[in-house]
Amino acid sequence: MRRLLVAGNWKMNASVAMTEHLLSAIRDAEIDTCDVAVFPPFPYLALAHSTIADAPIRLGAQACSLEQSGAFTGEVAVSMLSEFQVALVLVGHSERRSLYGETDKIVLLKTLRVLEQGMTAVVCIGETLEERQAGNEREVVETQLRLLLDELSDQQWQSVVLAYEPVWAIGTGETATPEQAQAMHRYIRSLLQQRSADIANTTQILYGGSVKAANAAELFSQPDIDGGLVGGASLDANEFLGICRAK
Repeated sequence: MRRLLVAGNWKMNASVAMTEHLLSAIRDAEIDTCDVAVFPPFPYLALAHSTIADAPIRLGAQACSLEQSGAFTGEVAVSMLSEFQVALVLVGHSERRSLYGETDKIVLLKTLRVLEQGMTAVVCIGETLEERQAGNEREVVETQLRLLLDELSDQQWQSVVLAYEPVWAIGTGETATPEQAQAMHRYIRSLLQQRSADIANTTQILYGGSVKAANAAELFSQPDIDGGLVGGASLDANEFLGICRAK
């Protein structure tokens, strides 16, 4: 049985006060209905780590560098993240793909860097509105997955979580219907099935398109949706906790 995972991606939103307040509220709520992860911006990882140190909340990073060290101004190596007990790293988020030119090859290489450090890679895939309107959403998603399916070993897949993000539903207030989301999640799992039945059965696939407390229960009730990668709603403690408690 795949356990639900609710992961809050704060993006470039945080302050010391906000980090302390938000994480304290999540910590004190003692959620046990799902696994919980938070992805604050890099400068707040140390504060986040200390705030949730004794809580069953997993700490994540929003990105990482391909490089291990050296003259790469502004980059953050995966080994640096490990010193703050970061457990998960987002790879291939749609904003990294569209704004910073991360290709499928880069996504594969960054995934490997994350796995080398013993962390979990949360690999994001999904189509734009134009691609969906053209009827190419399945082709796009399969292409984004292909290198991972071809290059990762079965053992490496044990440390991979997938997050399906319909790009047209990120930060827009639009949400795929539960039926639309389930259909794509089912298709993604069928691609995993072609590789390995065990991988298909055990890999968590999160939905990442404007998840809110109001729609979380219906989304999470779908058989192939294993939780959510939550954006804006993760910045509000009550809203995020409402998602975590959704049944």
